[in-house]
Amino acid sequence: MKTALGHIKVLDLTRVLAGPWGTQILADMGAEVIKIERPGAGDDLRGWGPPFLKDPEGKDTSDAAYFLSANRGKKSVTLDIATAEGQEIVRRLARDADVLVENYKVGTLSRYGLGHEDLRTLNPRLVYCSVTGFGQSGPYAHLPGYDYIFQGMGGLMSITGLPDDEPGGGPLKTGIPITDIVTGIYAATAILAALEHRHVSGEGQHIDISLLDCLVNVTSCAAMNYFLSGHIPQRLGNGHSNMVPYQVFRCREGDIIVAIGNDTQYATFCKLIGRPDLASDPRFESPAQRSRNRELLVPQVAEAMLRKTMAEWVALLEPSNVPCGPINDLRQVFEDPQVQHRGLKVTLPHACGVQSPAVASPIRYSATPIRYGSAAPTIGQHTEQVLREQVGLTEEQIAKMRELHVV
Repeated sequence: MKTALGHIKVLDLTRVLAGPWGTQILADMGAEVIKIERPGAGDDLRGWGPPFLKDPEGKDTSDAAYFLSANRGKKSVTLDIATAEGQEIVRRLARDADVLVENYKVGTLSRYGLGHEDLRTLNPRLVYCSVTGFGQSGPYAHLPGYDYIFQGMGGLMSITGLPDDEPGGGPLKTGIPITDIVTGIYAATAILAALEHRHVSGEGQHIDISLLDCLVNVTSCAAMNYFLSGHIPQRLGNGHSNMVPYQVFRCREGDIIVAIGNDTQYATFCKLIGRPDLASDPRFESPAQRSRNRELLVPQVAEAMLRKTMAEWVALLEPSNVPCGPINDLRQVFEDPQVQHRGLKVTLPHACGVQSPAVASPIRYSATPIRYGSAAPTIGQHTEQVLREQVGLTEEQIAKMRELHVV
């Protein structure tokens, strides 16, 4: 099958989530991704369970759901890069690699002779992407960090959750590790652009991706509100900072999300809920006016929404192109006919002999389809194959390295 990146080889020296998420995107596009893991322990993410994938006998494997979510389609090679022998294998793999992605602390790989400047002398075409908490420079560059920390530091939690004066009020993190996922997406995007630049210039380059930078970047809408108004954005629960009504409303049975994006939708919505007067009221005649007067408008809309069930409102609003929807749990998500039609759940063969579920890529190419070759690899699954076929080691040399715990 022809794929978008079938000609690209990626050396993946990342662990946990942000880096692996980015390299999985490249693997989905067809790149050969060789994942380097610590002998014995492997990627920390393998142990982030339960739940764990079960083998054919129903017993837990060593691979947690978290690990499976970010490592499909890769080859796993166990290698101790703290040893001279391990470092030499990385150099030999990097000589003909197109991309290297790493998320070690700043300076660590340079001490091993595996930094960007070191490997550029071996392979000037190498695109070298470093993913760290705070970037390669600055007063915090030496510090480690996890997704949760950056949700707080980057301001996201200050605008997520209910206001302090409401029951349950206070800052909240998101339900998924959004910093890691966004950082992985930015890393993959940057790598693709660097490859295109190499196509023109013939040269690789160093990419510096920071989790903090990425998280601050995605607060852009709220940040721009702050820049232009001077007012620090506050938590609004399920409300929107600029658009009203744009939130969750309680129905006679269930809850519904209503997301009004323009005046036409608003006028239609007011008519359908039996309050056309709210559309003609000058206090609510524009998005800006509705935002300024949300404390007057929202209670009146909330009262009207209690007259029908969520299902009745969806059936009434959707045909009139009023954006709305239910709040699904994940079981309901994957039972949804649109989600099923788009094939967003896939199953992939795992080396332990079972089929592993996975969430499909959202990318749809017309000429180079996304490739789902296999589930995430078992630890060291491809060590001998890669060392033999790509590094050129003999069986005796590989056995010796196993004795020395290099692999």
